[in-house]
Amino acid sequence: MNEPAFIPTTEALRAVARDLRFHPSEAANPRRLSAAQVETFNREGYLSGLRIFSAEEISGIRRYFDDLLARTLAAGADSYSISTAHLKHARVYDLLTEPRIVAHVKDLLGENVIGWGSHFFCKMPGDGKRVSWHQDASYWPLTPSKAVTVWLAIDDAGVDNACVRFIPRSHWLGHLTYSLTENDDNNVLNQVVDVATLRAPFDNQLQAGEISIHSDLLVHGSEANSSARRRCGLTLRYCPAGVRAELGWNAKGVLVSGCDPAGHWANPARPDAD
Repeated sequence: MNEPAFIPTTEALRAVARDLRFHPSEAANPRRLSAAQVETFNREGYLSGLRIFSAEEISGIRRYFDDLLARTLAAGADSYSISTAHLKHARVYDLLTEPRIVAHVKDLLGENVIGWGSHFFCKMPGDGKRVSWHQDASYWPLTPSKAVTVWLAIDDAGVDNACVRFIPRSHWLGHLTYSLTENDDNNVLNQVVDVATLRAPFDNQLQAGEISIHSDLLVHGSEANSSARRRCGLTLRYCPAGVRAELGWNAKGVLVSGCDPAGHWANPARPDAD
């Protein structure tokens, strides 16, 4: 999904020449992930249930988000609007650059890594909004298509409170045809991919403090949260430094590992505000 502060129009995206094919990880000597996990990511398009933060650590992150959400709602915005947050909030910048998270990402993308996106997706209890089946790469002016999303569970995420669902191996199909749903107020996005002929979904159930990682071409979505439990996750987006970002998106990119040989990404400093 795209970051609302930098939303490109459909016409602008179509004008960008993009390589929208899956490029498997070529990691030969992963350090944090196992070789089997890298193979699983390449084959299935995702990894799930990777523990990053302890119960105490994620409780502190949750308290921070609770305060940030309260301030956001008081300002008249909604629970999905906290996006490109690493450019505004030091604590989110620290999560984007967290060495334990970056270590997992490096094992898939290589040594030179850019963190360019951060967006809280918070489904409040009884939230009627769903996230339709989609591919992240559809929304992003990036080429080639090598980005991954880390989904950090702020709250426990289960089937009852609308965890993310993945369509395994759908990333191998390239960029899929989608329909526009711009008049559907219950859909967080404006695109939907028809999954009728694809594999059965995998429910990405996570405990708070765990992450999943998925390819930008993997079809995924989530149902409406009809439970009494909130479901909040922080998406962190990464790509190799060699990926090009058009339409000004390079302004969002922070160097989180290695170097940026071409100097393409802006590498903004950690913000002062929290």
